[in-house]
Amino acid sequence: MNIASLHNKFGWFSLVEEDGRITQLLWEDRTKGFRSDVLKEGLNQLEAYFAGRLTKFDLPLAPAGTEFQKQAYCIMQDIPFGDVLTYGAMAKKLGVAAQPVGQACGSNPIPVIIPCHRIVGTGHLGGFSGKGGVETKVQLLRHEGANGQLI
Repeated sequence: MNIASLHNKFGWFSLVEEDGRITQLLWEDRTKGFRSDVLKEGLNQLEAYFAGRLTKFDLPLAPAGTEFQKQAYCIMQDIPFGDVLTYGAMAKKLGVAAQPVGQACGSNPIPVIIPCHRIVGTGHLGGFSGKGGVETKVQLLRHEGANGQLI
């Protein structure tokens, strides 16, 4: 397992890579290890995202999860920068109730890169599993310019 960290206005982040694919983004983690090429690119893309120069990540990912969770992660990755999708709309795409969608968002091991912060409730923000909870979700959505839609 390789790991590398970076700091920005949202705090410390560490990316974990296994077998050439990113498997986790850890909040408030400063662990240092071997910086593989995949991790270097991941950190570069995160820095570009937070600087407003990147709107879609292009990294090899391998998030752990059930088949349902992995399907949900794919849908999350297709939500454009600055847009949101409701839990209900995502549930309809997956053919399930909204509650499992919320659980999939909460289990996302690679937040920000797999943008679970773009999933919101109807008339409310919903939760966020990253450090800072909903406050961080609001900051990420504002960073993306989504605040006119719901904040």
